[in-house]
Amino acid sequence: MTDEQTDIGEGGVDPDVVNGLKDLPEEFRDFPRIYQEEIRPALLAREGDRQDAVSKARKARYVGIAVAVLGVVIGLAVIRQPFVAFISVIVGVGYLYWGGRDVRKVGREAKDLIVLPVAQHLGLNFIAVPGAVDTIYKHHDVGIVPSWDRASYEDHLTGQRHGVDFELFEAHLEERRTSTDSKGRTKTTWVTVFQGQCLRFDFPKKFYGRTLVTRDAGIFNRFGGGNGLRRASLEDPRFEKIFEVYTTDQVESRFLLTPDLMQKLVDLEEAFHGGRLKCAFNEGQMYITLEGGNLFEPGSMFKPFDSVDRVKELLNDFAAMFQIIDAVLAGRRREAQERGD
Repeated sequence: MTDEQTDIGEGGVDPDVVNGLKDLPEEFRDFPRIYQEEIRPALLAREGDRQDAVSKARKARYVGIAVAVLGVVIGLAVIRQPFVAFISVIVGVGYLYWGGRDVRKVGREAKDLIVLPVAQHLGLNFIAVPGAVDTIYKHHDVGIVPSWDRASYEDHLTGQRHGVDFELFEAHLEERRTSTDSKGRTKTTWVTVFQGQCLRFDFPKKFYGRTLVTRDAGIFNRFGGGNGLRRASLEDPRFEKIFEVYTTDQVESRFLLTPDLMQKLVDLEEAFHGGRLKCAFNEGQMYITLEGGNLFEPGSMFKPFDSVDRVKELLNDFAAMFQIIDAVLAGRRREAQERGD
């Protein structure tokens, strides 16, 4: 623990809070106090509701499981009516879902109690249900999300750092697929083609070329990047085994895709609990997608509301995103110096 963090503890902040947030970047050093004075009281005010919701959910779990098991035993072993067993399972599962309603409701409210004040202190704007997000079409244009027929979005975050406007949102993209059976009957199904996080960083100066980064697919790597993109090498051989890179400007890609940035991309995957990262530099924007993961969730409702881990994970998400911006800016400064811009 640093001297500064010790002073914060002595100034009235719970030492457990200071210790729980001690590994965060220096720019977040004031968050132990913010958590203690603003976020924690709001969470504790709803702790009783959380406990009531959890108690109801647990009771519903016991009853729902009992109904399903008893119905299956009676239906199959006693009266030998499979339909009774089937209905019992449906009723049991339905009761489980009903019993968890309050837990889900409290979880949604906790999300606002945690995310909104953190975003406000960082100067960010957050909308949990944003409606349509047009930026997704840019992600498609640069080739890092597939085509889709139906889309939904949530957790839209916007802000600025060091003159770089940025945007983060979660997208669920689905494609409509139609099949016809031997009798001519048509069936339509919706298939998820992408579900995960999308990021956009708008840098003040345009890139010289276009660069695409994807996770290495081994023998399934595509042959060439298309649209004038050519395969590029990475400075660190460790990342050659992880990523494949295509670019129209070999010099620029060398300055952009430094070992520091590549490590930050790996860190971003870990922080966001995602995978299959794709990244594109085009004009003045950097676009990133990661499949899977679900950000800005408050965590398990079966542990106390004021667990400091809820805020720590959120701040780690923001830190990972900020470090991407910092790494790109550093690379561009080095490039400008060498090119004499």
